[in-house]
Amino acid sequence: MAKLWFKFQRYFRRKPVRFFTFLVLYLTAGSLVFLHSGFVGQLAVSQNQANPAAGVPAEVAELPFLGDLHLGRGFRDMGEATSIARRYGPWFKGKDGNERTKLGDYGGGAWSRALKGRVVREKEEERAKYIGCYLDDTQSRALRGVSFFDYKKMTIFRCQDNCAERGYLYAGLEFGAECYCGHKIQATNVSEAECDMECKGERGSVCGGANRLSVYRLQLAQESARRYEETKAQEVKTPARDTQLNGSAVFRGCFHKPNNLSLALPVTAAMLNMSVDKCVDLCTEKEYPLAALAGTACHCGFPTTRFPLHEREDEQLCAQKCSAEEFESCGTPTYFIVYQTQVQDNRCMDRRFLPAKSKQLIALASFPGAGNTWARHLIELATGFYTGSYYFDGSLYNKGFKGERDHWRSGRTICIKTHESGQKEIEAFDAAILLIRNPYKALMAEFNRKYGGHIGFAAHAHWKGKEWPEFVRNYAPWWATHTLDWLKFGKKVLVVHFEDLKQDLFVQLGRMVGLLGVAVREDRLLCVESQKDGNFKRSGLRKLEYDPYTADMQKTISAYIKMVDAALKGRNLTGVPDDYYPR
Repeated sequence: MAKLWFKFQRYFRRKPVRFFTFLVLYLTAGSLVFLHSGFVGQLAVSQNQANPAAGVPAEVAELPFLGDLHLGRGFRDMGEATSIARRYGPWFKGKDGNERTKLGDYGGGAWSRALKGRVVREKEEERAKYIGCYLDDTQSRALRGVSFFDYKKMTIFRCQDNCAERGYLYAGLEFGAECYCGHKIQATNVSEAECDMECKGERGSVCGGANRLSVYRLQLAQESARRYEETKAQEVKTPARDTQLNGSAVFRGCFHKPNNLSLALPVTAAMLNMSVDKCVDLCTEKEYPLAALAGTACHCGFPTTRFPLHEREDEQLCAQKCSAEEFESCGTPTYFIVYQTQVQDNRCMDRRFLPAKSKQLIALASFPGAGNTWARHLIELATGFYTGSYYFDGSLYNKGFKGERDHWRSGRTICIKTHESGQKEIEAFDAAILLIRNPYKALMAEFNRKYGGHIGFAAHAHWKGKEWPEFVRNYAPWWATHTLDWLKFGKKVLVVHFEDLKQDLFVQLGRMVGLLGVAVREDRLLCVESQKDGNFKRSGLRKLEYDPYTADMQKTISAYIKMVDAALKGRNLTGVPDDYYPR
């Protein structure tokens, strides 16, 4: 055998032309085999188009079809798409629970893999139908439900998915990065050419234009996501203040009937078979953020000075059972049960840069983890102007803080976020809002941000490892020196305690806006109250089951608290809240 191979090798060495001829023939034969398999795969797919379930496992074939949709106008002229039964989740599983192939890898060999990208697009197209380009106005939105922004990764599918999860019928994209949801379109249709901006996270797809919305009708708006379903009588009778219940409605409390009902709550409907679900759905459909149940009447409206939701009554005064639901309370003609729907109150959503350069620089100063991002969100809603930052945080810019990219001395923003301390840095500002938070909470919040992002959580290993003790050792002294420095070197410092802002947002935010020199209507502040959380609040679902602070840590931090408390009182200011200590 070795001799034969040697002769074969010597033969081709003497005749290189023959060697290359043989190589070409070999490659040609391989190409023909590959092309043949491709045509066979194409034929198999074409035959299955008439019956989409053919060739698919039995369990999958039983799944319902999800309808047709188009991701963008670029897909509109595609031919008849191959339909594939869809099941949510990354894997198909049989009845025996064994993992099968990933969605899209369903036979056909090489041809199937070549179709994978197309199959994914077709699956996404089942979610919505493009209906056109619409005019949008910051003062009167075309879609008046919730909204969110992502100036880096926005895609059509992401916007559709977020709106569908909340039960909305329409999803609209604007400026290539903004997503709006709603139950009806309150704007006129315009030329398709006016929607000309590419999606920030999806090349080749259109995401609206300048004040123009690319609107989709969602085929699969999940009704269950927006419907309020109560299963326990106790949840209705004694819910906590402003708590999110099983559905998307938020319980606001029991309130006395407003003096001028028709002005305070302009929409009223009689409902003999009243339920929380029906009233919330009615007000959601009418695009109102408040649903007030009054026995057999449902009222819809906005929080206003006529109905500010500040004076809560004893909930027993509203404890009259609903006629259609035994375990629900529907209020009385005099005392209303009030819920906040998922409709976004757009009276305070418009934001812009200052029309003229500001003559003074106002700091929004805080220790890290003290709620600075949340305070910026509130200030932007209350004033209608963007806030700036001493730093640049791309993740915050992508969430809609457009002032993040401006230089902090630009003068185009209403105030400047800063965590700086030290005389030189502080004296660069003409005035400051100093936000102070309980150090135990602030340290944990900043530790979570450092290891889990703005609304994420640090891993268990970080809390139990060397990171946490080292973090407390370095950051706890800074909590105290940060406040002491601003009190010492700051010019015209307004102290706001984070805990007071949470407890009495209306009053504390009014103080903050007053320092900024902006005249704000009371109705706008009431609007901010209903939008107060934004997207900057951790869910609280991953709270630690133990106290991470050791006895030595607590002793050290308590000394810092007393130091700050004395400094505040020494300047005739309110000391730290009582819950700062004892630990």
